[in-house]
Amino acid sequence: MGFVIAIDGPTASGKGTLAKRMGEALKFKVLDTGLLYRAVGLAVVRAGGDPADAALAVPAAQKLDASRLADDNDIRSDLAGQYASQCSTIAGVRAALLEFQRKFADAEPGAILDGRDIGTVICPHAPLKLYVTAAPEVRAHRRHAELVSRGKQLSYEDVLADIRARDDRDMNRAIAPLKPAPDAIILDTSDMNANSVLQKALEYTHERRRV
Repeated sequence: MGFVIAIDGPTASGKGTLAKRMGEALKFKVLDTGLLYRAVGLAVVRAGGDPADAALAVPAAQKLDASRLADDNDIRSDLAGQYASQCSTIAGVRAALLEFQRKFADAEPGAILDGRDIGTVICPHAPLKLYVTAAPEVRAHRRHAELVSRGKQLSYEDVLADIRARDDRDMNRAIAPLKPAPDAIILDTSDMNANSVLQKALEYTHERRRV
C-alpha cells in the first residue's frame, strides 16, 4: 500500500484543484470521489427518477462503471453536483461505493482521494489528512467567477444560496457527515491562492513521509 492523502472539504473550497496538482507533483493517482456520487445521481435522473430515492439510487451505485466517468460531459455540471448532494445522504449508496474507493487508495506509490468523508470514513488511517475550507462568501465568489467564465448566467446571490444549502445537507446528514477528522490539518484557503495552498500541502506531505 502506498502513501495515502485524504482531502476533505466543502464545495468550491479548492480541494479538487489541490488534489489534482498534488497528484501531478507527487506522481500519485488521484480520485475525485464526488464524481462517483455525481454519476449515480445522473444515472437516476436520466432514468426518470429522483436522486434522493434510495430504491433507485442504491441499484445505480451498485451498477456504476467508474471507468467511464471521464466520458460523461454532464458530470461536472452544477445540476450533477446537486444530484450528488442528494444521493450521498443515502447509506446504501455510500456502502456501494466504499469498497471501490478503498481499493483505489491502495495504489503505489501513493493515492490522493478528495471528497467529504475520506479522512473520517474511507481512509481513517491515512498518514496525511487535509481539510480544505474557506468562508462561504469566498467560495461563492470563486464558483460564480468559474460559472461566468463558462458562459453561465447565474447571480452571485443564487450561487451563495446553493453553496449554503449544499453545506447544510453535507454537514448535517445522518451518514458520514462532512467534518474534519480529529487528526486532520485544517487549510483555510480564504486568503490563499492556489500556488500557496499547494506549497503548504506539499510541505505537510514531505513532513509526514519522513516520519
